[in-house]
Amino acid sequence: MANIIRLESLDLPELEPYRFTSEKLLRRQGIFVAESPKVIRTALSAGYEPVSLLTSERLISGQAADIIEKCGEIPVYTASEELLTELTGFRMTQGLLAVMKRLPEREPLQLLQNAGRVAVLEDITNQTNVGAIFRSAAALSFDAVMLTPGCSDPMLRRSVRVSMGTVFQVPWAYLPEGSPEYVSFLKNQGLATAAMALREDTVPINDRKLGAEKRLAVILGTEGDGLKEATISACDYTVKIPMAEGVDSLNVAAASAVAFWQLSPKNRPGSD
Repeated sequence: MANIIRLESLDLPELEPYRFTSEKLLRRQGIFVAESPKVIRTALSAGYEPVSLLTSERLISGQAADIIEKCGEIPVYTASEELLTELTGFRMTQGLLAVMKRLPEREPLQLLQNAGRVAVLEDITNQTNVGAIFRSAAALSFDAVMLTPGCSDPMLRRSVRVSMGTVFQVPWAYLPEGSPEYVSFLKNQGLATAAMALREDTVPINDRKLGAEKRLAVILGTEGDGLKEATISACDYTVKIPMAEGVDSLNVAAASAVAFWQLSPKNRPGSD
């Protein structure tokens, strides 16, 4: 039976995770905040355990009804739109938030064991870009996403929301510290490595040899600076997406979608 709690004040300590607060603190506590009914349903289906829900009153018997029923007797906090905005620091346009327990982080060795196509993010800190790259990886049949320790946490609320919950579907793990050490790590697991970089000594994105690699890690860098020179030098390929005259590059999230589509296992020569 649903445990609906209508808030008259914001003094409950249980509400602290919903406040406009440090998400790094939530990570240390082993929890994260998911936003929107679709994303929360995806998280539940992927085995994430809910701690509590925060919802506008209009969703209790509407879009959130099935989620509330599925979550059993956990607290479901609700209040006026004004009070919810005061608590969270933003207008809850999606109407529903959930505090959920994190699952143990995966080991990279185990994750890479049978992976044919891997996306690698080097020090990408923009949460929107991280979420968008996960969505592209899921849509275009990449097996895993690997992150350097300098990357933004994929479980931050904005990344989870932009990914539309695909951070719960695509396996991911953190790589060892340092460049080019992590490139060597990938190679030792049997992966060819392709650095997406703005250099002249590149192969085209539709190069047949590149596309024919049975196991490939596609490495993407930050906005502006791109990949570290040591990373590029350590990779088997350097790849550039051809641009129209006067335009030097795409946003990293857009570039990931182009690269993942071209290098998808479904587009590999000889695939059905």
